[in-house]
Amino acid sequence: MGRMPRPRPPRLILRAAEPEDAFAVARLYETPQIYGALLQLPFPRESYWRERLAAGDPDTLNLLGQIGGRIVAHGYLGRPQPYARRRHVGAIGIAVDPAYQRRGIGDALLRALIVRAECWMQMTRLELEVYVDNVAALALYRKHGFVEEGRMRAYAFRDGAYADAYAMARVGGGKIQGEN
Repeated sequence: MGRMPRPRPPRLILRAAEPEDAFAVARLYETPQIYGALLQLPFPRESYWRERLAAGDPDTLNLLGQIGGRIVAHGYLGRPQPYARRRHVGAIGIAVDPAYQRRGIGDALLRALIVRAECWMQMTRLELEVYVDNVAALALYRKHGFVEEGRMRAYAFRDGAYADAYAMARVGGGKIQGEN
């Protein structure tokens, strides 16, 4: 008697966020492992996320990672300032539900943000900040060509103490990881 094939796990779907996703996005950011690794605060408001997701700025993308109908990741791409001389710059941030980390979701999300920025929006410099102790995120960003440009001491107040962060950037585009 042959073995029954194992069911495939639900696949990752990447899609733009809509205002009605605000509740699920707020729930993602209420996780201590998420807000502790980012500049978010505990107890995020759904109304805050609804407003952010409803903004009609074409230079901003809120990208969601969804598995089996559940939002498990959020990525952000936007212009850090409206200055004409920095139109080539994009700011990136990502968050992945701790229960879904180390499954390639952050990799897929970051790759999609880079493609959007470099291939469609003429962004040749992508910037982000990451805490110096976020080893997994640092490895992911380095894999995609981001380099540390400086250490920002006492960058943010986190869990009762000041924490350092790296300013990282990917400049000039280049090969996007995962493409031939």
